[in-house]
Amino acid sequence: HVQLVESGGGSVQAGGSLRLSCSASGFTYGRNLMGWFRQAPGKEREWVAAIWFSTVGIYYADSVKGRFTISQDTDNAKNTVHLQMNSLKPEDTALYYCAAGPGGLVSVAASYKYWGQGTQVTVS
Repeated sequence: HVQLVESGGGSVQAGGSLRLSCSASGFTYGRNLMGWFRQAPGKEREWVAAIWFSTVGIYYADSVKGRFTISQDTDNAKNTVHLQMNSLKPEDTALYYCAAGPGGLVSVAASYKYWGQGTQVTVS
């Protein structure tokens, strides 16, 4: 049973920082793709960042490049991916989802088979 659990969301003032974490279990790591998406009220789900476990390829949406950093724990047994978010803006306010899948286009939701429940980020 695959499970993704996000944590680390909260409320912060503009310019502040938050660190999201995604703990994954139930599937074999290796060439899995891990990503973060977000969805604000009344808006479509938006891809934020992605990382490949085995090749450590890292990708960012233009809207967060230079402010957000995706990383993985070096000990794969922990199966955790982080999203460090700095210089937060009110427009970053959204429900943030962790996702995992076998691969494909990193910015496309269909590339991800498993999804977490989301963690709320509010920037005022």
